[in-house]
Amino acid sequence: MEGNPAAQEEEAVSEILDSELLGEGLIPTLQQAHDELLVKNPKTVPYRATTYGQLVESTFLWKMHDLHNNEANAADGIWLTPDGTERVVSVKPQQHAMQCDALEDEIRLLSEPFKVFEFDFWERPKSNRETKISIKTTGDGCVHAIISWWVLQLDSAGSIFYSTAPRWVRQSSIEDLPQDTKDWCDHWKHCVWFTQGRGAPVMKDQILSLRASHNLTSISYELLNTTDEAWSGNLKGDHLTLSPERIALYGDRYWRSALITVVKNALSDRSLSTCIVADDSIFLTLLVSSLSPSSKVIAMFPGLREKGATYIQAVADANNLSMDQIQVIGKKAASLTLDDLKQKKVNLLVGEPFYYGSEGMLPWQNLRFWNARTLLDSMLSKDALIVPCKGILKLCAMSLPDLWRSRCSLKDIEGFDHSVVNEILGACGNLPGEQQSPCLPYYVWQCGYTKKLSKVYSLMDFNFSEPIHSCFGKTKIEFADVGICHGFAVWIDWVLDEKNSIVLSTGPDNRYWKQGVQLLSKPVEVSPANSAVHVEASFDPDSGELTFHSLFS
Repeated sequence: MEGNPAAQEEEAVSEILDSELLGEGLIPTLQQAHDELLVKNPKTVPYRATTYGQLVESTFLWKMHDLHNNEANAADGIWLTPDGTERVVSVKPQQHAMQCDALEDEIRLLSEPFKVFEFDFWERPKSNRETKISIKTTGDGCVHAIISWWVLQLDSAGSIFYSTAPRWVRQSSIEDLPQDTKDWCDHWKHCVWFTQGRGAPVMKDQILSLRASHNLTSISYELLNTTDEAWSGNLKGDHLTLSPERIALYGDRYWRSALITVVKNALSDRSLSTCIVADDSIFLTLLVSSLSPSSKVIAMFPGLREKGATYIQAVADANNLSMDQIQVIGKKAASLTLDDLKQKKVNLLVGEPFYYGSEGMLPWQNLRFWNARTLLDSMLSKDALIVPCKGILKLCAMSLPDLWRSRCSLKDIEGFDHSVVNEILGACGNLPGEQQSPCLPYYVWQCGYTKKLSKVYSLMDFNFSEPIHSCFGKTKIEFADVGICHGFAVWIDWVLDEKNSIVLSTGPDNRYWKQGVQLLSKPVEVSPANSAVHVEASFDPDSGELTFHSLFS
């Protein structure tokens, strides 16, 4: 470009914001822009961003971070977090993105919203800052988390705002919090920072001191004057960090009881010599070792690897286990041989299934357990028991207007053609021709307004007593309610025992699992009287993918 650079580089427009605000590199991007591109006091859009927080009490959120006290309530003798090592398994001390509007009825507010940080885009931001905030509590209770959000001031005059605040804040009468945004959105959620342990007990009108700090990409918190001195969540030494949903599941009494029952039943009618834990289940590794002290337990830990071995060592003594009994093997199933097992056949193969690092994927990607079982086929005894023994693909028709609106293809927006981004972003609705929408992983309970329009149908079985193979299934869905059908929620129920008496569902009613969501190309108005849809699905064992086709009648 020719001419005066100072006259040309007067404006900067950016959208590099995540749910936490800073996670996509806002600060380093602005620093580089101010250092290399912008004049002094430039015009910027947005003009300013402000982060807010609020103290809350919530049993649901507490279960997502306090494994130690929740497994104590289970009282089953398996200790993932023994006394003295309470945080050997924990959530990562960071802000976790979550749609908190769905939890409104399960949250008790313990403070008014408070301002945390302001970021003026027209100034070069600092890499690190710290601030102390005095917060007056609004009731007696226990602070289990801080829920946070941000507000954008788009223009310098302060007339245009965008807010990611929870619904209860947008509906409040607090004057200095703009209330422009009312629509559910998928790309920006609220954020949750968990307290440690049982939380921080408070009394009404108590003044709390909160230290907030930020670095280049994240904001963190620490309460300074509570009875919990370690509230900040600083971790030392070796530990495992798992997702909040996995922490909640590991502390769930029903889930633990189901696995304990099926393993006990398996041991009651067979002599166990060698067990392989085919996935990353630390719970099953400890459970089988505890219930069968004379057996050899081989933990594959394909994702945890050395972290898993270090963890098992850290908790073995507290669970009265010998490390001679447990072997964490650093091989893939395809490389395992009978020499590794000292020529002993495997008579129990178990998995949750759970694969570390894959929590955000589609439910059927856990069918890698079936693939591992196939690769280990020559090492299984004739009477080997496989847990789970099968998976059942389930689905139901749903009204998902908020999700559909957020995922449908783009066309002409404010006079600009956005169609080129449809494929890049994975658009699902209003696609051209016969183009199929991709199936996407979502926590359905966090998808805004949802309504089940049919009962739950079984579409396909995956029989783990057989080697992995292609599968096909079809069903006719009849609608049980009037509404607009936007697609289907799809998941897998894991059948743990051969009697089909113990089943762990990963469906929408279980908020610790993501479901697959197959959106239609166009919404369809349905009713019990005159609507039905035929759904077919096929599973490709080579790619591990499921494909769906639906036809309304």
